[in-house]
Amino acid sequence: MAPQLDPEVAAGLAALAPTRREDPPALGDVAARRRNARRMVKGVSALLPQIPGVEVRHFDLPAADGATVPLHWYRSTALAAPGSAALYLHGGGMILGLGELGALYDTAARSYVAASGVPLLLVDYRIAPEHPHPTPVEDCYQALGWLVDNADALGVDPARIAVMGDSAGGGLAAAVCLLARDRAGPAIAAQVLAYPMLDDRTPEPDPALVPLLTWSHDDNRTGWAALLGGADPDVSPYAAPARAHDLSGLPPAYIDVGDLDLFYEQDVHFADRLAAAGVPTELHVHPGCPHAFEMLAPMAAVSVRVMADRVRRLRSL
Repeated sequence: MAPQLDPEVAAGLAALAPTRREDPPALGDVAARRRNARRMVKGVSALLPQIPGVEVRHFDLPAADGATVPLHWYRSTALAAPGSAALYLHGGGMILGLGELGALYDTAARSYVAASGVPLLLVDYRIAPEHPHPTPVEDCYQALGWLVDNADALGVDPARIAVMGDSAGGGLAAAVCLLARDRAGPAIAAQVLAYPMLDDRTPEPDPALVPLLTWSHDDNRTGWAALLGGADPDVSPYAAPARAHDLSGLPPAYIDVGDLDLFYEQDVHFADRLAAAGVPTELHVHPGCPHAFEMLAPMAAVSVRVMADRVRRLRSL
């Protein structure tokens, strides 16, 4: 049977059609992808819900190279602080930042905090190609250290901090967990990975799947080339966590992905490897769902379910 979109997700994508370009950008064209992302976000901004009961504080993280990385601390004003927290790493294929996707991730962060009560530290990490590997993951790892160092002031138990991310942010979250293990760094209570971007080895196109993808093969090759800066047979697992040989000793994991996502096979394989390495692992595969489906079709029943599962994991910290 040919793959088919979930009907409610398909309706959500159809509603967004006026905000999306018909002609995809050329392979390697980062600037066009950034223009398209800004256009899409501008088009959907009026549709984003207002979420009361959440406040945001802004901090600056001095990076190791002298740069400054903005941090955004979201906390509930309606629910008592639970003592836990999460480092939240945005998506964007390694090439899109909060300058393009800020409105979407502001809404996402507020939604998670309002529903769970768990505060989030959203990291405006630097992106490729201007800042190739290892800058993005090092920014995120240093942000984890900042959160731990400031835990008392923020009302957080440093033993109850998760690392969370979607797409590129999910890959970075997995990489931060590897760094923390290998550097004997801060303890991480959980890793919450939404359709994570884990493997630089882009699969060959499946003609039946290509028309349904919301993150294409060319998008993926463009993002990885920008991050890695060229062909290298020895890609670091801190850039592409699927390259890690040893997944033992990592935090308990939650992973979700749609079966129409370019990352479906790599995410399921990573979950299998985590479980085989003795890491408690929860995996959800959502039929008929492409990449970022819950952002593109937030009212679909499957989107409501996946958000509830992520909130449940946050509450369990």
